[in-house]
Amino acid sequence: MKLSNTAQYAIRILNFMAHDAKNLYSAKYLIEKLNISDKYLRRIMTKLAKVGLIVATQGREGGYQFQRKLNEIFVIDIINAIEDTKVLYNCVLGFNNCNDEFPCALHSKWVNARKETIDFFHNTSLAEISLENSIAKF
Repeated sequence: MKLSNTAQYAIRILNFMAHDAKNLYSAKYLIEKLNISDKYLRRIMTKLAKVGLIVATQGREGGYQFQRKLNEIFVIDIINAIEDTKVLYNCVLGFNNCNDEFPCALHSKWVNARKETIDFFHNTSLAEISLENSIAKF
């Protein structure tokens, strides 16, 4: 299982915004701070706005801001906004036909790790991952 680059960027963007959750973030500011192309950032933000995680305000004084509280946004919500969560159930080695009947070499071990990972995505809020002591510096 590997999250798409787009899902990774979406999590990074919202994590960055979460450090001052009440702020209105302009696209220009996010592009500069996170080193993401304009078109790519706007595509991601459109998807996040469509599912109600953020609000997009148009115009000169426009920008992006959270629509929900950080403790109401879970990692799985961000992933769902960007991609089909079926990707979470894919074979860790990339085989198309990996299952209990025809397992890959890692299947039996990966099943438990995958469940823990998916549980983590469902139970971890943006509030939890956006703590000030975040290792990743922007």
